[in-house]
Order: sequence, then structure tokens, then C-alpha cells
Amino acid sequence: MTVRHTITLRAASPDDLPVFWDLRTRAVAHGCAAHYPETVLATWLAAPAPESLPRLISAGGGVAALEAGRLLGYAVLDAASGEVDAVFVEPAEHGRGIGALLLASLEQMALAAGRERLFLSASLNAVPFYVRGGFQAVREEMYPHRSGIAIASVYMEKQIR
Repeated sequence: MTVRHTITLRAASPDDLPVFWDLRTRAVAHGCAAHYPETVLATWLAAPAPESLPRLISAGGGVAALEAGRLLGYAVLDAASGEVDAVFVEPAEHGRGIGALLLASLEQMALAAGRERLFLSASLNAVPFYVRGGFQAVREEMYPHRSGIAIASVYMEKQIR
């Protein structure tokens, strides 16, 4: 019998970055493998964390989901623009509502910062998740990744006010 504990959210800190990036790498490898060529995925996975990530987290734009002290997922918002920078959940924990909880937390952050909409560039595998979260697809695009590759994605928006 598996005992489930309460999922709690807490503000992220710069100290979380290494464990966040490890989770991101596992989540991308798991979720994106069926949607992207191996060469794209390999380059994407090898990329270091963006320089903006510590800044966004230091500015209060990050949230971590934990259960019994174990990281289940995290999300990051650029509150100045309303861009959802990241929502990642441990692959073994998918389907528990953790991503929705994280996304709702980002929405509250954005509202507190005076934003009227959220936007993001969703990987192809994540589009259904964001649709369930109230986002609408605006256009398909090739996202210019900082590693030098272009990643097929969908630009999405959600009006929150």
C-alpha cells in the first residue's frame, strides 16, 4: 500500500536550481521523446539552465511542489511580462494534478503582479496540459532555443483578468 502525503507548495530559492534542472531534464527526456527527433532532443537536453532562471526565482517567480519533503515539480513565472517560463513535474507523478496546482500558483502570482494574461511557448507534448489549464493556442512556431536549435512549439495565451 502506497501512502500519499499532502502536496505542499513553497517559494523556490536559488538553492533549488540544481535539483530543478535535474527534474527538468528527466521530464523533457520522458515527455518529449515521442514528439521530437533524437538530434533535437539531445541538444535540448544538453543545454545548461538559462541565465534568466536564477533571476526569475530570486525575484519570487518560482514555486516548488513537495510531498514529504520530496520535490514533485516546479514552475517559474516572469511576473514582469506574464510569461510562463517553466512547469515541470516528475514523470512518475504525472496525472496527480501537480502541474495544475503549480500553474494555478503562477496565475495567482501574475494577478498579484497586475498581469492580465499569461503566455508561453509550449512543447508539443505539453499543449494538452495547457489547454486543460485554460490556455488557447495562438500559433505554431519554431522556438529559437538558446542552444542554437529551433524547437517546434505552440505559442499559447490565457486571459486571467
